[in-house]
Amino acid sequence: MPVPTIGEAAPDFALPDQDGKVRKLKDFKGKWVVLYFYPKDDTPGCCTEAIGFTNVFEEFQKLDAEIVGVSADTVASHKKFIEKYKLKVTLLSDKEKPFEIIKAYGAYKADGGHISRDTILIDPAGKVAFTWKAVKPKDHPAEVKAKLAELKK
Repeated sequence: MPVPTIGEAAPDFALPDQDGKVRKLKDFKGKWVVLYFYPKDDTPGCCTEAIGFTNVFEEFQKLDAEIVGVSADTVASHKKFIEKYKLKVTLLSDKEKPFEIIKAYGAYKADGGHISRDTILIDPAGKVAFTWKAVKPKDHPAEVKAKLAELKK
């Protein structure tokens, strides 16, 4: 599926977080949402990205934004990942109906079922504000923060 277009409604989701609580897009209404997709918990690039977002977590909160990661890992895997690295982000599991939401956001690579490292910035009204494809994990959190600050002006 293609990446949602800027200005259109972001696809809804209902996925369990690292504690097993089902989170829906509407739960974040009124806030900016940094929805980032990543291949797998506790792998080098994914650690870099998650730790990077955690390091600037408070800065995103000041911008009224939630940071939410999505992969096809299990709830238990997400819990371990968060505990191991003391992550502050929310992680959602797209495992039950594999890749359903990942596909809806255009982050699924058909070549072997890989997940693309993509990010969708969703505005407080639930519309797509910006998208990034195949990001570099090291610099990405700062890049997203800069774009969010720009869009909030």
